[in-house]
Amino acid sequence: MTATEIQPPRSGKVGSSRIAPQYRRTGSSKGNFEMFAWLFMRLSGVVLVVLIFGHLTVNLLVGEGIHAIDFGFVAGKWADPFWQAWDLAMLWLAMLHGTNGVRTIINDYAEKDATRFWLKIVLYAATTVIIILGTLVIFTFDPCPVVNGVQLPGGFCPVP
Repeated sequence: MTATEIQPPRSGKVGSSRIAPQYRRTGSSKGNFEMFAWLFMRLSGVVLVVLIFGHLTVNLLVGEGIHAIDFGFVAGKWADPFWQAWDLAMLWLAMLHGTNGVRTIINDYAEKDATRFWLKIVLYAATTVIIILGTLVIFTFDPCPVVNGVQLPGGFCPVP
């Protein structure tokens, strides 16, 4: 054999001609969760780009632009079920996309199992609270609230 030839790794036994395996799979498989998480990140990222640029276009470029954004603008948008669904999809996808990204960072950098566990508990709790509150705001938003029998001021509400 010449000096330029590279020998394959051996099993470590003297005189053995078997090639040592690169790795061994031990234990049970965790399923395909990581593959689905990876796929979700790619697909939700594409959908989020469309949702966010649509959101920015409608809010900042159409009509009077940024000067038109106020309580009445949001009330008018959320009176339409299409924009409620649009904003709901943006909220859910952004939160789940971000949560999956932070979960990956926790898995990569938290060294202790207990630390990893509690960081994920806090992450999932915060995600759940924000998704629930955001969904409630989108669907229970009342542009013309009445407090103690008196309608709050706002030129966009009809006169009772």
